[in-house]
Amino acid sequence: MDNHFKLLDNFINYLSIEKGCSTHTLTAYSKDLKQFFEFFQERKDFLGVITYLDIRLYLTFLQSNGINRSTQARKLTAIRSFFKYLKRNKYIANNPSETISSPKKTKKIPTILSEGEITKLLDQIFITEDPLTIRDKAIFELLYSSGLRVSELVSLKIEDINSNYQLVKIMGKGNKERIVPFGDKAWETIEKYLSSSRHLLVKKGEVGVLFLNHQGKKLTTRGIRFIIDKYVTKAALSIKISPHVFRHSFATHLLDNGADLRVVQELLGHANLSTTQIYTHVSKTRIQQIYKKAHPRA
Repeated sequence: MDNHFKLLDNFINYLSIEKGCSTHTLTAYSKDLKQFFEFFQERKDFLGVITYLDIRLYLTFLQSNGINRSTQARKLTAIRSFFKYLKRNKYIANNPSETISSPKKTKKIPTILSEGEITKLLDQIFITEDPLTIRDKAIFELLYSSGLRVSELVSLKIEDINSNYQLVKIMGKGNKERIVPFGDKAWETIEKYLSSSRHLLVKKGEVGVLFLNHQGKKLTTRGIRFIIDKYVTKAALSIKISPHVFRHSFATHLLDNGADLRVVQELLGHANLSTTQIYTHVSKTRIQQIYKKAHPRA
């Protein structure tokens, strides 16, 4: 079994160095594959003799233990990638996972904020003018204005902001670069943060990261979540939101106001249009709600 974990380490290093996968992806793949190994721990050298039916048995085991379809699909993706790597590098002769279809995911409509809730959050709760509040307003405005993932936001450097054209350069998943515009409101808050607040947070050794914490260090995704929770409580919103809700709201509001689906796909940095199409379901739901409220015989 030790050899299997050595191959796993090699695979994770390959994903990190050659594929540029995020730390989150590397951690998830490693965890999923270790659980897969544990299922077959009674069988020595199972990687060389495992079959299609063995993997199907593992998926059945996951289902019987209440693992939802989305998680099953993610675990199968990790298994597929691992066996593909093993075959390409001639550790195994055949890939037993290549003909297994993924469990159909249950489409979950993402939580969004209405335009009114966004306005309330962005225009009514940032009352004080201290450096951290000015920074926080800039963070909220940029998240909603450009639909960034939080991991992308915390990685931004000052040089990634183009003030002349109001564009931000983003390094997304798989080290794919994209350029996304941001609006006047976002630029006003970013400019104010850069001119009046950031220099008060900077500490020695800082290397140009755009958003800094109170210690002068790069903000983390956990730090962003803490900031958002604080202001959501302050705004007394009725729903619990994650940082990703701003991204969902960004996409949905664009589509509600007539944006082309492929343009939204490009702005979000989605590799597949099908990923973006979930937001059309959100818009359809909203259309039905408006119809039922407005039509006299709905």
